[in-house]
Amino acid sequence: MKRLAIVLLAMFCAGLPALAADDYPNRPIRVFTTSSTGGISDIFMRVLGEEVRQRIGQPLVIENRPGGAGNIGARSCAEAPPDGYTICIINADPLIYNQFLFKKLPFDPETGLTPVINLFHLIQVLVVNSDLKVKTVDDLVAVSKQKPGTLSYLTASVPLAVYMESLKRDKGADWVRVPFKGGGEATNAILGGSTPIGLIGLGNVMSQIQSGTMTALALTNNIRTAQLPNVPTLADLGYKGAPSRTWYGLFAPAGTPKPIVDKIAAEVTRVVSNPVFRDKYIIANGQVPAINTPEHFAAEIKADREAARQVVKESGLEPQ
Repeated sequence: MKRLAIVLLAMFCAGLPALAADDYPNRPIRVFTTSSTGGISDIFMRVLGEEVRQRIGQPLVIENRPGGAGNIGARSCAEAPPDGYTICIINADPLIYNQFLFKKLPFDPETGLTPVINLFHLIQVLVVNSDLKVKTVDDLVAVSKQKPGTLSYLTASVPLAVYMESLKRDKGADWVRVPFKGGGEATNAILGGSTPIGLIGLGNVMSQIQSGTMTALALTNNIRTAQLPNVPTLADLGYKGAPSRTWYGLFAPAGTPKPIVDKIAAEVTRVVSNPVFRDKYIIANGQVPAINTPEHFAAEIKADREAARQVVKESGLEPQ
């Protein structure tokens, strides 16, 4: 009798995750973003959240947790109850790069979060103020040599700065990095000429490229785009360094039941696979859809983390 009771209890407990998934969700879901209001992940999650709400009947409540190179938002998510009612949208930096850039993190990037689904890759583009009158990377290098110590560039992340420093080293260019505070401020700095070079998300500068006030020289991440069919990738130009992919994905606290993780991934996939949604909210913003499964996303993260280790090593940066 006692043995039977133990068996029945084990069967009951094994069924809990499935039951939880069947009943999930029955209240609002919090979504932490690592950007402030109006940032890339904030805007995207608000439009995605509305579509998902129509499917699941519960709202996704956005809570912005910016700062700390993404570590603040990632920590908030990692410390939340693993019940499926807190998820987060995080870019690659806190999950891939930060463990090599900081001596100590407030969360464990390898075990603290469960990958749910990759959403999109950012297309990063090397642009210059059109007043520089350059059309190629080699032209830019030549101008920098003519004006030593006077040209500056900005970019949002260390991996992208590595690209610029590698070009500087390999081609004998002369430019210096300046602090990056936000996409809008960066765009104005390039347009105003105070910082005439930028390696920045395409969505921030597409209209300026189209209007002719900025010139696009190269794309990073080895990702081409139909929006700029004649612009080469850095790999096309002979860059041999480790790739630096910039993506945004959904995560849940470690320990979130797999049936719930799978259900979230399935609902998001249905929304983002809609061509109207994909074209309007991803491709039109200079991004590349990256929808996959939780297992595939986890494998990608592992591979990207190894590439990041190489990127940071090449940069010569020491953990801070």
